[in-house]
Amino acid sequence: MLGRTPDLVVRGRMLTCDCLLGPADHPFHVSIREGAIVDMTAAPVLMRSWRFAFRASSAAWAEYWQPMPRPGWHDLLALTKRKEASLEGDLHPFMTHLQYFKDLLALPRFAPGRAA
Repeated sequence: MLGRTPDLVVRGRMLTCDCLLGPADHPFHVSIREGAIVDMTAAPVLMRSWRFAFRASSAAWAEYWQPMPRPGWHDLLALTKRKEASLEGDLHPFMTHLQYFKDLLALPRFAPGRAA
């Protein structure tokens, strides 16, 4: 999906990092280079480091990915406030590129075949 959103890749062109994203019980190691995802591997991977992790419950992702999420479920930081998600590690790349991560992690809302 990221390949179909070149504006998002351009927005993240200054971002290069390795992070841990996804469901709390089955996150993914994601390698981002100049805004493009170059590798995504299911965790855990022995001896693989990451700068920060954003993990949420499966229920939180299901709500977040609704075409029009309910208040409190619509935003990554709102999920952390509800204690449905955790954000840990070096937060600098996440906060510096917050809109990039919000838009990246919201892409499943617009997946083909999803009801609007």
